Amino acid sequence: MTQSEFALPENPEAALSSPPLVLLSEDDAVLRRLLRSTLRAQGYAVLESSSRGTALKTLREQALVCVAIVDLGLPPLAHTTLEGLALIRAISDEFPQVKTIVLTGQDEESAALEAIREGAFDFLSKPASTDDILRAVQRAELFHRKERTLMANGLARLQLNARYTDGLKAVREDAEEKLVRQVLRATGFNVYKSAERLGIKRESLYYFMKKFQISRDDN
Repeated sequence: MTQSEFALPENPEAALSSPPLVLLSEDDAVLRRLLRSTLRAQGYAVLESSSRGTALKTLREQALVCVAIVDLGLPPLAHTTLEGLALIRAISDEFPQVKTIVLTGQDEESAALEAIREGAFDFLSKPASTDDILRAVQRAELFHRKERTLMANGLARLQLNARYTDGLKAVREDAEEKLVRQVLRATGFNVYKSAERLGIKRESLYYFMKKFQISRDDN
């Protein structure tokens, strides 16, 4: 699905029932088509771009994008991470609600941490399987949806405290802990309601509470 094939609903309320919208910013046309087919088969709407400029233009015109998949090696500097990192920085500054997933064939560890510093939500190194990419998109879309719900209830956007030098696992776990704590506070520590809002089983919520040592007294 290209930008011209996707139209935003005129009624904002209708957007709630629209399929989640993902932006693919990848200059490899073959990979882009593969990812588009995979995501569309799972019920996502997909927009495409092959450069930083077209990606930002699309985001400014399509307010419902929830996840952006960004290749760090974008033209005209495809053999460096400069364009991709600049795009992630711009998304983080101008569209903080969009969750960015990074794809790159560049040096994994250094590129990953640099991307996270610029605001990326997740990182996958090439060649990543379509299953891994799909799981990353599903997780990012879940965080986008739950964060939007929290903000609608007057809660602040999630802020991560993990140090980037601690690595990606620490950053991800910090995000998970913040989300669980905020939802528990919002429901008055009602485990049933919190699990429902998070879209997980109560057993899973108890697992996170134990993992992060969360108790009612903490909240």
